[in-house]
Amino acid sequence: MAAKFRVKDELLYTYGDKFFYTVVNVFIIFMLVIMAVPMWSTITLSLRSNTFNGSNLEGMFLDPRQWSLAAYKTMLGNSGFFNSLVNSLKIFVMGVACSLFFTIPLAFSLSIKTLPGRKFFNVLILIPYLFNVGLVPTYLVVIKTGLTNTLASVFFPMAISTYNCIIMRGFFEGIPEELKESARIDGASEVTVLVRIILPLSKPIIMTIGLYYGVSFWNDFFHAMLYISTNSLQPLPILLRNILMSGNMNEFLEVNAFGNAPVQAIKAASVFMSAIPMLLVYPFIQKYFTKGTLLGSVKG
Repeated sequence: MAAKFRVKDELLYTYGDKFFYTVVNVFIIFMLVIMAVPMWSTITLSLRSNTFNGSNLEGMFLDPRQWSLAAYKTMLGNSGFFNSLVNSLKIFVMGVACSLFFTIPLAFSLSIKTLPGRKFFNVLILIPYLFNVGLVPTYLVVIKTGLTNTLASVFFPMAISTYNCIIMRGFFEGIPEELKESARIDGASEVTVLVRIILPLSKPIIMTIGLYYGVSFWNDFFHAMLYISTNSLQPLPILLRNILMSGNMNEFLEVNAFGNAPVQAIKAASVFMSAIPMLLVYPFIQKYFTKGTLLGSVKG
C-alpha cells in the first residue's frame, strides 16, 4: 500500500514541477552568493595586515595563518568606538521600547470592531503614510520640542510606523473575538483585555515588529546627523560614516602610522563590527519572524 502511494506521489511530481524547483534552487543559490561574497570580502579585508601586497581576490582566499587582528584591536582599543557603541545600544533599547509602547495600544484600539469612528481613525493614520509632511516641518518640531542634542531625537519622532501598526492591527484582528468578549463579560476593561488576553498571544508579532524598529534605529545615521552635534552623543552609524568618508583616519581614531593594520582594514573592521549586534539578535527572533509577518498581514 505504501508503495502505491509512493508511485502516485512520483506521478504527481511532473517534469514541470522539477524544472520549477530547479530554477528556484538555482536562483536562491545565486542570491546567496551575491550576499555572501561582499560579506566575506569585508571580513577578509578586515583581517589583512600591512605586509599583504596581493589583490583583493587573493586576499579573499588568504591563508588563515596570515590573518591579523590588528584592525579589531585598533577599534576596540579606542574610547570613541565604545562610546558610540553604548549610544547606539541606548537608542536601540529605548527606541524599541518606546515604539512598542505606542504602537501596541494604537493597533489594539484600531482592531476593536465596536470602536466609535473606527473607519475614520484607520483612514487617518494612513495620511502620514501616503503623504509625508517633509523634512523641514519635522526638523522644526524637533527643535521646538527641545529634543536636539539628545538620543531621543533619533527615535522619538519616528516612534510609530504606520506600516508596522497596520501589520500589528491585522494580527490583533485575527485573534478570536470570543476570547475578548468573554473577558469583557467578566468585567475586564480594555486595558485588562490587552494585557491579560492579547499580549500573551501576540509574542510573534511583538518580536517581529520590535525587530523592524530595532534594525531601523540601529542603522539610522541621517536623523542623528541632523539633530545631534555633540560628539559624546553620536551613535555608531555616525562614527562609521565618518571613518568611511575620512581621508585622515587619525581624525576619528588614534592610528599608529607604523602599526600592523592598514586603513582599509580598519574601515572594513568597523563595518563588520557594526553589523555584529544585529547578527546576534536575529537568530533568537527568526522563529517568530515569518509567523508574525504572515499572520499580521492577512487582514492588513
